Order: sequence, then structure tokens, then C-alpha cells
Amino acid sequence: MNSAPARHVLILGGTTEARRLAEELADTPALRVTSSLAGRVAAPRLPVGQVRIGGFGGAEGMASWLREHQVDALIDATHPFADTISSHAARAAADVHVPLLALRRPGWVPGPGDRWHPAGSLAEAARLLPGLGERVFLTTGRMGLAAFAHLTGQWFLVRSVDAPEPPVPPRMEVILDRGPFTFEGEAELLRRHRVEVLVTKDSGAHATAAKLAAARAAALPVVVIRRPPAPQGIPVAETPAEAAAWLRTALA
Repeated sequence: MNSAPARHVLILGGTTEARRLAEELADTPALRVTSSLAGRVAAPRLPVGQVRIGGFGGAEGMASWLREHQVDALIDATHPFADTISSHAARAAADVHVPLLALRRPGWVPGPGDRWHPAGSLAEAARLLPGLGERVFLTTGRMGLAAFAHLTGQWFLVRSVDAPEPPVPPRMEVILDRGPFTFEGEAELLRRHRVEVLVTKDSGAHATAAKLAAARAAALPVVVIRRPPAPQGIPVAETPAEAAAWLRTALA
């Protein structure tokens, strides 16, 4: 008797959670898992299993890929701020009638001693800076530096995985590095560069949360950019284990 063909799962990845989910599903004989990476990082950390790199060409291109490769379930495990690809995934899944889950790690929550200033966008964060400090540790990634390029009164320490491209702030020093980071390392970085204010996105990652603890210990203000919501009507899981459980139900 022939066994049933493996069900095809596409993971939109690039995050730690996406890699962990791919590992969790790798030993399931009934599944064929493909992880998709955007290709914006020169040397990404690759998950186990089959990997594709590059864009789809919008929602229509993604829908065509889902049909062509007979995808049975789609899991959006991209970065919490990758709202464009999340929107495309929602439209593509609806067009092809493929079940979709958003895997989103929980956001950060301020604690005692935190001096957080919430912002709804990079542009709003830039507007807050002149009143908070002149020496800025900017950890929002290399793609959004244009929002700060007009600020001539601030000096920026920018940390990213790959080198940023213009437009960028005129007074800037770049550190190329990738987490996880330690409290001791972050505290020393803040001291050495005489940082007065930290700017970060609410990515919620443990690998980069040490900077928040270091800023709290130094009594520094922190501009925290709120994450966009998941597309309306899409179920959300907070952990790879929850995503795997959803998948078993979706493919039952």
C-alpha cells in the first residue's frame, strides 16, 4: 500500500523562532518543510531542511508559488516589523485557501526603573530624540536609517548585521555585530560611547534584550517603537511549540 504524500509546509522565516520551528518539524515524516528567507542579510543563519532565498513578487507572486509547490499550510514567522510580507502572506493564503498562522514572539514589557518613550514609527522616534539626548544608540536595523538622516544635532552609534547604505545620519559610527548580546557587553558599550538615549524596536527577542537592562541600570531613556499588529483575522502563536500544535490541527 502506498503511503500518503508528505504535506508541504512553508515557513516565512529569518527569525530564531522560524529556525526552531523548522528544527521541531524536521523529524516529522508526514511533513515536507520549506523555509523562505528574504535575502536581505548577506550571510543569514540557515535553518535545517529545504531553504529558498528571495522575494516572491508581492502577494500575487506568493500565491502562485503556493499553488505551484502545492503548499498545504503557511506559517508567517518573519520579524514582528516585517508587516509588508505579513500582509502579502495574508492575501496569498486567502487567495489559495491555505491555512495561515502568524508566529510572533511576545513583545517587551517595561519594568520598574525603565524610562520608556513609546513611538508609533521610526519618524516619530526621530521627532522625540532632540528632547531626550544628543548621543544616540540606534538599534533599529540598517533599513530605516533614512528616518534619522535629517538630524544634525545628534550623534548616532548604529549597530546592524550588515553595513547600512545612504541616506544615513551625518554624524554616525557603525558597529557590525549580531546577537545574542550580554548585559555586561551592552553596559560597557553604553559607557564607552557615552550614550544618552537608546532607540529600539519592540522586537521582543531575548538575544537583544540585554540593551534594555543596561539602559535601565544606567537610567537612560529608551525610545521603543511599537510593533505593527498581525493582519486582521490571522491566528497568532507565541512559540514554535504552539505553532507546531496549530499545524497538527490545521492539517488533520
